[in-house]
Amino acid sequence: MRLWPTLLIPFCMGLCGIAVCQENTSVAKPEITYNKDVAPLLQKHCVACHRPNDIAPMSLMTYDEVLPFARIMRETVVQRKMPPWHADPAFGEFSNDARLSDEEIAIIDAWVKNGTKRGEPETSSADPVLTQGWHIKPDVVLTVPEFLVSKTAQDDYEYIYVPTNFTEDKWIQAAEVLPGDRRVVHHATVSVIDQAEVAKHLERHAKTDEGEDQYHYRTGKVLHLRPDAPVIDDGCAAPDGGGVPGESSGYLNIVPAIYLPGHLAETRPPGYALRIPAGSYLQFQIHYSNHHGLDVKDRTSIGLVFAREPVQHEIGQYEIWNNMFLIPSNDDNHRVTSCFILPKDVIAVAYTAHMHFRGKNMLTKAIYPDGREEVLLYVPHYDFRWQETYFLKKQFLLPKGTKLMTIAYFDNSKNNFQNPDPSKAVRWGEPSDEEMMGFWLQFADPQMVAEKAALMQK
Repeated sequence: MRLWPTLLIPFCMGLCGIAVCQENTSVAKPEITYNKDVAPLLQKHCVACHRPNDIAPMSLMTYDEVLPFARIMRETVVQRKMPPWHADPAFGEFSNDARLSDEEIAIIDAWVKNGTKRGEPETSSADPVLTQGWHIKPDVVLTVPEFLVSKTAQDDYEYIYVPTNFTEDKWIQAAEVLPGDRRVVHHATVSVIDQAEVAKHLERHAKTDEGEDQYHYRTGKVLHLRPDAPVIDDGCAAPDGGGVPGESSGYLNIVPAIYLPGHLAETRPPGYALRIPAGSYLQFQIHYSNHHGLDVKDRTSIGLVFAREPVQHEIGQYEIWNNMFLIPSNDDNHRVTSCFILPKDVIAVAYTAHMHFRGKNMLTKAIYPDGREEVLLYVPHYDFRWQETYFLKKQFLLPKGTKLMTIAYFDNSKNNFQNPDPSKAVRWGEPSDEEMMGFWLQFADPQMVAEKAALMQK
């Protein structure tokens, strides 16, 4: 009977040894803090928008600013609602992909769950110093003259022409449109216009409240499709691909930058740049929507960053549309297509999908001359409130004769909480409560700029 304590000692020692071993081999996880772990993530992914007087509803630039929103930030990050990103990752890799990695999400999740600790200040990188308003550092800023946006201007378009005064061609690496007053600027597109064409553009856009042509009419300066215009939902089955009868569905445009909800600066890859010829004008097409009951003064600007290294490929853009569709009232899944055949070889650089409030999803695929098909972009849950341009990580050749086919679906039912009026049949129109269906291909000329210049001198 006296032996049992002796026998028990090795057993206890074994257990204690195991416990000690386990204790010694367990490694304490480093504490996650704002200064060490979270601030760098927010600076990398969030503060471009989440800063004072920018497009996001709150600033996340400092610990004191982040703390009141920590829980809701964690929730939206874990659910992958933030940062916003709408392209399906199964199709294409994009250099401006805003999504957080699983590891980054886990850091924010653990930080909030474990008490949102601030941490030692010396472990943090300094709070970011950003140029007021801009997400780039412009070399030159061109601004429209002060424009009075009347309190009655609730869905108006204005076309304003600004001379560049460039005495030589300029190559643009990056550009950004900065609204003068975000309360009234819904969106703005800036296009390059030859000086000799300005008078013609001014004359055209001076028309108001007139019948534009047999397919369109205007209210003020805003363009609409006539209700009795031919209906072409399946543009790919039509001779013009979905364009106005007699006109192609796609056309060339030189666009340094656009401003849309959620749209940031456009930065081209190294060696790729957009050319603004000497003496050119910039056309600002600004959509004003003033619902504040007060007259507001606006001075929208564009900032341009010049290319720092030799330009190899010149940037252009094809805008491809179906302009003739009709979405029936209460239709929750209406299909519209457009098709455009590339008239020359191009290098794909970036894509943009564009619809309005009833836009549901959009897919664009390339049908190559040999019959092979490839999905270029799929936006499964389109959101008019946040519109990106998707810049490719790796540019690639789209050969002449490639058909670009875009398939879009619209939800004009009461189930679409953004729908202005499900009882209304909808056609193409510039106002937000009408609809658009467009795919824009930003491309580069495969021919080297230097080679082209040499040929032109011969």
